[in-house]
Amino acid sequence: MSSDADEAMADEFDTVARWTAEVALDLGPGYHVPAACRGSGQPAALDWLLAGLRPAPGDLLIDAGAGVGGPAAYACQHAGVRPLLAEPEPDACRASRQLFGFPVCQGDATRLPFADGVVPVAWCLGVLCTTSGPAAQLAVLRELRRVVRPGGRIGLLVFLATVPELDDPPEGNHFPSAAALAAQIGTAGLAVLDRALTADLPAPSPSWHQRTQAVESELQRRHASHPAWRTAEDQHHRIAHLLTQGQLQAQVLLLHRP
Repeated sequence: MSSDADEAMADEFDTVARWTAEVALDLGPGYHVPAACRGSGQPAALDWLLAGLRPAPGDLLIDAGAGVGGPAAYACQHAGVRPLLAEPEPDACRASRQLFGFPVCQGDATRLPFADGVVPVAWCLGVLCTTSGPAAQLAVLRELRRVVRPGGRIGLLVFLATVPELDDPPEGNHFPSAAALAAQIGTAGLAVLDRALTADLPAPSPSWHQRTQAVESELQRRHASHPAWRTAEDQHHRIAHLLTQGQLQAQVLLLHRP
């Protein structure tokens, strides 16, 4: 990965993560989960995944590439799971501890810092495309299989390329095709139980939308002039453009470890 790509990823997933936690803490507890779900944590996608994962109250859930911890907190609130977070960026780790107090290890999804078969369920949301390429994506899938017990389930949210060459993709991202992802899932020893396009899922509630907009507005007010904010916003706009053009599609998948 180039130095420009490394810097763009750090701006998006580390610096802005710290700022997001600061804004959420200032706005109050009702804003913590929506703020920390910015990006890949839309409620309908999380509800779809939780319905398929079927965790029992008290089950451990590994969140690989957990970011600021919003999806894990949502799962805790709505399914009673006990989250274990792994996140490579130090500021994101600190932000998730500040907001939610969950156990979090600074670790990469290609080398999860957990024992074999330690949980019945795991998920990995919007992470595969942020790795260095196909070999790393396969490593993530194999690690998810390793930490889940036999018979366990894994949830993914992935951005898939629908064309051979993308128009102005974001720095540091590598988007697999649907066929490539299917091959990687099989090679990792996993099976697909179900899948859905996130575009077909319900939109967030007005209350959720209001809170996320309040967070976005405050982040913009505080940091619009900072280069890290401008870089992160450029990354988001590039992905949004590719989704609008149909060159990318976002999917949620439910996987099974035989």
